[in-house]
Amino acid sequence: MKKTWRLVLEIVGMSLAVAGLICVLIGYWDRLEEGFVSLKEACRGRRCSEFDDYDDDFLCQ
Repeated sequence: MKKTWRLVLEIVGMSLAVAGLICVLIGYWDRLEEGFVSLKEACRGRRCSEFDDYDDDFLCQ
């Protein structure tokens, strides 16, 4: 009987911890989204065009 109650309390505790984590994610969703957008923009900024290494002014003379 004691093991059953312990198992029940562990399940309840785990479900409360998961519910708390979900609430934190929902609460900070706007900040997380801003972070993902800025990370995405930073990754896009690293890519260079294959023609960026040419000097356009020199070629157009």
